[in-house]
Amino acid sequence: MEMSFRWYGESDPVTLDYIRQIPAMKGIVSAIYDIPAGEVWPVEDIIKLKQQIESMNLRLNVIESVPVHEEIKLGRPTRDKWIANYKKTLQNLAEAGVYTVCYNFMPVFDWTRSELDAPLPDGSNSLKYDEKTVTTLDPLSGELTLPGWDLSYQTDELQQIMEEYRGISEAQLMDNLIYFLEEVIPTATAAGVKMAIHPDDPPWGIFGLPRVVTNVDSVRKILSAVDADENGITFCTGSYGADPANDLHEIVKAAAGRIHFVHARNVKWTGEKSFQETSHSIHDGSLDMVGVMQTLIQEGYSGPIRPDHGRMIWGETGRPGYGLYDRALGAAYLNGIMDTIHQKQ
Repeated sequence: MEMSFRWYGESDPVTLDYIRQIPAMKGIVSAIYDIPAGEVWPVEDIIKLKQQIESMNLRLNVIESVPVHEEIKLGRPTRDKWIANYKKTLQNLAEAGVYTVCYNFMPVFDWTRSELDAPLPDGSNSLKYDEKTVTTLDPLSGELTLPGWDLSYQTDELQQIMEEYRGISEAQLMDNLIYFLEEVIPTATAAGVKMAIHPDDPPWGIFGLPRVVTNVDSVRKILSAVDADENGITFCTGSYGADPANDLHEIVKAAAGRIHFVHARNVKWTGEKSFQETSHSIHDGSLDMVGVMQTLIQEGYSGPIRPDHGRMIWGETGRPGYGLYDRALGAAYLNGIMDTIHQKQ
């Protein structure tokens, strides 16, 4: 697999110079963050980002992400305009030499947690999701904001969008996703771009909003609905693994050959629909990271992988989940697992 690292651009306190010092680091996962959702990414901007990364002897191997406009998710009559823009961005990415796109179809909110710096027994802190706490939160109050959320909506507009979603069933949202895929995958195929849908995080409904990328059944439905190699998934151990009912090995096998990107992180189950993120180690979390890595290798996966959300350790501060130190430890841990498995083959 190609060890990779998420980088948020020049404003990221974790610099490319730091990232390239992590052993066996090859790829950078990034995006153009100042373009509004739905607008076309200019090819010259993509090339500039790519060249900046290549100047550090790294490779821009995954775009995470090209956001899907809410009007597409809602299935509004205007969605075809935004889908056309999405297709053009995919073509521009291919022209610039970038061929993997991680995206999600989560309504309104990206990954959601109830606490950004929950303490762990070892003195570090990490992201935590507690279902009871989340049910008491009002996302319209403006008091709850998380990295990755699209904050461009004003409160009135956000309330209107959330009301629209409450009238949409999971089946309808899945239909809107399939419509999107039927439109964009032929363009992706022609351009040689792999589309990798990220699971909902957490993999259940929040704030009364529907969610449809949650388990092995949804993976099978998405892949079979548009049966093309370019229509694939991002296999995120922490998102799927937050639900103890999900068998990670089953998901890997169900999506074999159509996994285009891997997010690796561990979580500790703390109650019903509740969890806290831990180190990557099997000794800290509830997920068998060694076994999952072994299954990925057995099923032939060799693409990009990145250590996902890390703890804040050794006094580091910064973007929650995206510090340097624990993600670097995670990369080393994952590389050790992979080296050991390959040595035994």
